[in-house]
Amino acid sequence: MRESSKAMVRRLYDQRFATRYFVGEGIDIGAGNDSISLYRELFPSMGGVRAWDMPDGDAQYMEGIADESYDFVHSSHCLEHMVDPSVALKNWFRILKPGGYLICVIPDEDLYEQGTFPSSFNPDHKWTFTTWKPSSWSNYSINLFDLIPTLGGSAQTLRIELLDATYHYGLPRFDQTLTPMGESAIELIIRKRHPQELEEGGRLPPKDKGLTQKGFTLLTGISLK
Repeated sequence: MRESSKAMVRRLYDQRFATRYFVGEGIDIGAGNDSISLYRELFPSMGGVRAWDMPDGDAQYMEGIADESYDFVHSSHCLEHMVDPSVALKNWFRILKPGGYLICVIPDEDLYEQGTFPSSFNPDHKWTFTTWKPSSWSNYSINLFDLIPTLGGSAQTLRIELLDATYHYGLPRFDQTLTPMGESAIELIIRKRHPQELEEGGRLPPKDKGLTQKGFTLLTGISLK
């Protein structure tokens, strides 16, 4: 359904994808024939992107990929195929460098599965996902607000967004990702904190590196007086 391609349209309107998230060397887990590397020219700071798929190994473990190898890790509609999404997410986070970003898109259980599981739209789905709700019609439901804390204190959650801008709630049940625009998903963006941030209890401004008051004013236009 080329979900990565669909996502690029809206991502162009958020400058953080070009200036923060897709910066440096990355890996696209479960890329198939729709890798984000197809759109490198739209994100000037994006370096090389390794497309990782089934021939490369089990995406749950990412064996052969060293810790802290990539500036960003991207995955679109892959986590729901993993036997253990918690283990998979931990390994995706493991190969991310401190200061880097994990961008993950998964189907929302209500928008995609629409009350039926095992899935009638994709029988290989092993889990359903929701941002958070107290109960679910799915016996295999995972709340992202429960899953993310398993990554530990290094995980800084920047975004959990229900992608329903192009979803038609009034239509009869069918797979809306078959349409050119329907995403029916959740986008999750997590930043990996530097060890110093954990020591200091947060992401604080850089310490004075010899910048004079005059220099600060010239740089920012703000007087400290």
